[in-house]
Amino acid sequence: METRCVQWVVPSLNSILKILSRVKRLHTKVITRFICACAIFSNAMCGAGQQETKAPYDGSWESLQKMPVPAWFDDGKIGIFIHWGPYSVIGYRKGGRGYAEHVPKMFYADREHYDPYMEKRWGATPPEFGYKDIIPEFKAEKWDPDAWAALFAEVGAKYVVMTAEHHDGWANWDSELTPWNAVDKGPKRDLVGDLSKAIKKQGLKFAPSYHRERHQSFFAKKLYVVNAEPQDAIVEEIKRVPEAASLYGPFGTTKAFVDSYVARWKEIQDKYQPDFLWMDDFPLYTRDGNHVRAGVAKPKVQYFDDQVRLMITDFMNDGAARGAEVYVNNKGKNRNWPDGVGNLEKDNLRLKVIGPKWQSCTTFGTSFGYLENDTYKSVASVIHELIEVISRNGNFLINIGPRADGTIPQPQVERLRAMGDWLRINAAAIYGSRYWKVSEQVDEHLVFTANGKNLYAIKLKKPMAPFTLARTAGWGASQIEGVQLLGSDAEVVWEMMAQGLRITPPANLGRSDHAWSFEIQTSVEQHHPNVIQRDADRALSGTKEVDLDGNQR
Repeated sequence: METRCVQWVVPSLNSILKILSRVKRLHTKVITRFICACAIFSNAMCGAGQQETKAPYDGSWESLQKMPVPAWFDDGKIGIFIHWGPYSVIGYRKGGRGYAEHVPKMFYADREHYDPYMEKRWGATPPEFGYKDIIPEFKAEKWDPDAWAALFAEVGAKYVVMTAEHHDGWANWDSELTPWNAVDKGPKRDLVGDLSKAIKKQGLKFAPSYHRERHQSFFAKKLYVVNAEPQDAIVEEIKRVPEAASLYGPFGTTKAFVDSYVARWKEIQDKYQPDFLWMDDFPLYTRDGNHVRAGVAKPKVQYFDDQVRLMITDFMNDGAARGAEVYVNNKGKNRNWPDGVGNLEKDNLRLKVIGPKWQSCTTFGTSFGYLENDTYKSVASVIHELIEVISRNGNFLINIGPRADGTIPQPQVERLRAMGDWLRINAAAIYGSRYWKVSEQVDEHLVFTANGKNLYAIKLKKPMAPFTLARTAGWGASQIEGVQLLGSDAEVVWEMMAQGLRITPPANLGRSDHAWSFEIQTSVEQHHPNVIQRDADRALSGTKEVDLDGNQR
C-alpha cells in the first residue's frame, strides 16, 4: 500500500521517467530499476509510522462481486465507443460487412482472398509487406481531440471508451513497454492521453478499452488455444525485422504474456487514471479444454485468470484510494468473471427483459473499426434501440470507427447528431431514469422508463390516435398530477378508465422525431426494483421479468 508521501513523489518520478525514456527508450529495465530504487528511498524517507487505509477489495472474486454500480454510470446511460488504430488504414473486409478491425489477422489466415487485395493496393504481400508495414499510414494528421470531445458532449454522451489496445498488439498510448506505440510510430502523439485530457475538460468520464486478451493467438495458425504457433508468414516477417516480434507476439498463453498483459494495463492505469476498466471477452476461458468459471482450467489459463482478478482488484482499490467511483465490465455470453463483478455486456446486446445492470456496445453499421461504405442503421432504428436498452436497465455504448487520419465518417456523425437532437428534447426520460414495472407494451409500440415520480411512456410509432397504458389499470385519477409531451407545449388530454390511463396525443407533436415521450406526473415513486431478472443466464436467454413480488412471469 502506498503512503501519501509516495503518492506525492510518483508524479515527479514519472516526469523523470519521461525525460529518460526520450533519451533512450530501449533501456526500460534500467529506468524501471531507477524508479523502484526511488520508490524504496521515498518510503524510507517518509517513515514507517504512517497509518495505512485498508483497501475495500481483498483480491477475491467474492469481494469484487460487492462492487457497486457508480452513480455516473447508472445515471449517464449514454457512452461513445471508439475503435481506432492501424487497422483503420485498411477500411476493407471481405464481403463488405463485419468487423474490419479483425482484418490484420485475415491478411495471414485468408491469403487466397487478401493477397490479391494487398498486391493491388500496396504492391506486395506477406512476408515482404505485412500489417507492421501499414502502421506508417496511421497518421491521425487531421485529428482534433478537443473537437471530438466537444462533439461527444454535444450529442449527449456522459462517458467515452476508446481502444487503448486491440487484439493486434498496437498501443495507442505513450508506452514504455513496447516500441509499437502511437508516440514512437504512426501518429507520433499520445492518442489516449490527448483524448483523456479533452474528454475530462468536457466533464465526461473516460475509459481506455483493453482487448489484449486474444493477442497471443491473433496472428497464430489457430485461435484461442493455450499453445499458439505463429503463421508461417509472420515467422518470416520476424526473421527479416526482429522488432516485429514484439508487435505480433508473444505467442501462447505463457507467463511472460500474462505478465505483459497486466503490466500494460497497469501502465495505462497509472498514466491516465481511467474511470472504467473495459475488457473484451476471453474466448480462451471456454476453449481448448477450459471452462474457467466451472473450475476447469489449464494451469497457464488459471494463472491468467488469477492475475487478471488481482489486476481488477488493484484497479478498484486504486480508484477508491483516489476517491473515484470506478467500474468494470463483464463481457460475453460466457461471462469473463463471476456474475456481479461489473456490468453484463455483449456486442450489440438487446436484452428482451429487464436484466442486471448491463451495457450494449453497439454499432451504427456492421463494423466497429472503420469500414469504407459500411451499411448503416437508420436514425429511427438507432434511437429505438437506445430507448429499448435503457428501459431494460442497460446503458447504450454506441461505437464510431474513425478513419486513419482522425476524421469521423459523415454517416456516423449524422447519426450521432440525430441521437443528440433527440436526447436534448427527451433527456428527462433517459438520464437518471430507472426501469418501470414492465419495459414495454407491444400492442401500442410503447417503451417505459421511470424517473422519480414520473413515468415516461415513449411511443416508437408516431402517436396519431388515443392509446391506453394497460399496466396502469386500477390507478385512481388522484394518482396522476398531469401528462405532457416532451418537446411540445400543446395540452395533452388524458383520462383514467377501467382499462388504464388513456392519452389523447395533441395535434402538434412538437420538436421530437422518431420517438415521442409522454411524461406522466404521479404522486408515487415509479421505479419498481423487484421486477428485475437478476439471473444473468435467464436474462440473456430472454426469460421474462418477474412481478412486483419477485415471482417469475
